[in-house]
Order: sequence, then C-alpha cells, then structure tokens
Amino acid sequence: MTIPAHEIERLAAAVTGRSPGRIRALTPGQQAEVDRLVARRAAGEPLQYLEGTAAFGPLEVAVDGRALIPRPETEGLWELAVAALGKAGPGTVIADLGTGSGALALALKHAFPRARVYATDDSPDALDLAGENAARLGLEVEFLAGDLFEPLPGDLRGRLDLVVSNPPYVAEREWDSVPPDVRDHEPRRALVAGPRGTEVLERIAEEAYWWLGIGGHVLCEIGETQGREMEAAFGSFDRGVRRDLAGRDRYLVARKGAPCCV
Repeated sequence: MTIPAHEIERLAAAVTGRSPGRIRALTPGQQAEVDRLVARRAAGEPLQYLEGTAAFGPLEVAVDGRALIPRPETEGLWELAVAALGKAGPGTVIADLGTGSGALALALKHAFPRARVYATDDSPDALDLAGENAARLGLEVEFLAGDLFEPLPGDLRGRLDLVVSNPPYVAEREWDSVPPDVRDHEPRRALVAGPRGTEVLERIAEEAYWWLGIGGHVLCEIGETQGREMEAAFGSFDRGVRRDLAGRDRYLVARKGAPCCV
C-alpha cells in the first residue's frame, strides 16, 4: 500500500504537534517515529487511529481501537439532530444510544449546553474512551453502561426530547465486503447488527416511542438499502428518510405525535 504525501504530512504533524504546513524539518527521533507510523499505515491501520484524533463537527475527539472512527455520515446525523431540536433549555433531555467515542453526544452537548445529555454503550472500553473525551473537552455528559435504552433512569421514560443513534447496521453476510482497514482494526460489534443488519434499528424503533415525549425526535443512521424497511419499522411515528451527501439513503428522521419537519 503506497501512502499518499498528504497522509505522511498528517502523521508528521501528529508526531511534532505542528500543522502540516509549518513543518520544516524533523529530528532523527521524530523521523524514526514518522517512519514507524507510515509502516503501520502501509499495513492497513486507519489513519485516524495513528493520528490519535478525528474531527467531528465543532470538536476534535480522541480515537483508538476501542470505538469506531467518527464518519462524515454521522456528522450529517448530528446536523440533522441540531436542526430537529432547534433549541434547548435546562429541561431538555437528549440520549445517544451506542455512543462509542462519545463524539455525537459531546457535539450535541456543545450545541445545546443547557440540555441534559445521556449516552449509553454496552462496551466498557468505548465508555472509557468517551469519558476521556468528555474530560478533555470539558463537556458534561452522563455516560451509562448498558444496552440502548436499558441503563437510562426510569423517570426519563416518556420525557426524552431527542434520541440519536449510529447503531450497528451491517449484516453478517456483508462483513467480508467491508474495507480491510475497517474490518481488521475497528470493533466488529459496533458494525454488525446480526444476520439481517436491521436488528438493532428495529429494537430502537420498538422502544423509542415509549421513551420520547410528545413532539420528541428520534434520528438514526441507517444502511443505504434500509430506508424503506426502516420507514415501516418506525410506523408509529411521523417519519422520513434523508440522504447523505453522496445521495444515498442514510438517516431515519422520526417525530412522535406531530408532522416530521426536518
């Protein structure tokens, strides 16, 4: 695998702490570290894991093998969620299901600092990473260990204003076609939902109605072939499917008890 010059520049920036355009020369020790990272990149390790950070909306979050690397598609989910909620006061409650690195929950807290934001994940390693990101960014999100809605406080039932999730939505039969750098380095459990790929999304659809308040929104990232199926699964909501920047079905946007307006 040949590494493009711009990626080598990014790795040099990660080693030196300087922006790529401001690197004039490397010390022997720095050059040795860059060479080591380039070799790992050539072996297929994701660039963001080697850099140690990834941009997400207004934030820069730490990333490593404990959680998925935030994608531009998930940044699009964040933008839709911000538009759906519009504004938030101290009584506003947001939940991010399967938070991974915490990027989505933290970006929502950044956008709505007065809201209460909860984030759940069933991976202790991912929650550790998310907590580290929250501490580094100085953003207060309550991280809870458990599956989807299960660890949320019971008194929030029927009171959530916004639920977001980038859940696993890859089918088991699709795993071998996933790009090697993803398949070999990112956590499988965060990608594969089950034999059909829609299992986790269907569980969110079943439970979200009972957790949301009237007028509350649920937004999920979905696979590009799952739009029609997810519109049916979220049939108790006013809902629609939105496309990503590549024109592919990517987001299920639903609202409880009112016309969908995003």
